[in-house]
Amino acid sequence: MSKLIEATGLSKSFRTEAGELQVLKGIDLDFREGEMIGITGASGAGKSTLMHILGALDRPSSGKVLFRGTDVFSMDDTARARFRNQSIGFVFQFHHLLPEFNALENVMLPGLISGKSYESAEEKARGLLGDLGLSARLIHRPGELSGGEQQRVAVARALMQDSGLVLADEPTGNLDTATGNSLFELFLSLNSAKGITFVIVTHNTSLADRCHRVLHMADGRFI
Repeated sequence: MSKLIEATGLSKSFRTEAGELQVLKGIDLDFREGEMIGITGASGAGKSTLMHILGALDRPSSGKVLFRGTDVFSMDDTARARFRNQSIGFVFQFHHLLPEFNALENVMLPGLISGKSYESAEEKARGLLGDLGLSARLIHRPGELSGGEQQRVAVARALMQDSGLVLADEPTGNLDTATGNSLFELFLSLNSAKGITFVIVTHNTSLADRCHRVLHMADGRFI
């Protein structure tokens, strides 16, 4: 499998009233196409900060992130926004669906932002939601969906651009055990059937252990 993401020397610090807080401390990693990567660790270990940097949502204080050999942080803001839209799908613990839009519209958004026609985006979104068992919920807004349904809508949105990479930050953290297990089974199925690479931050070690690799973070480092 070829390298998908390679990071070297990633550090991240924040200024606080108490002084500088170093959250990441020289992270090196490489993820390959088609892998399922689990990242575990206690709260405050730096997991979410790492995911934000890998997803180009935040910039490291030092270090590099290469995506298929391209330095993500050498891009200007416009190019980096385009990269995020076209190359990475995101799934968060609290879904981050737009409450004023229905399920279909939420899934269509990344496609519309990238310039797809309304008809093309709608057709793709309908197909994804159908594949995830939500054909009967297309016109329901997030507040009318269960937690598991909302998370499946978020997964469909993450797959809208066929990016091949999904970053999932505590995707089962706000779900009951059965629904969380069902979501993880969905990830495994998508990885097996479509070769989608998943990087999954989770406190659930039993789920993480089902990934191809598990990396444990503590105090801003992998241990």
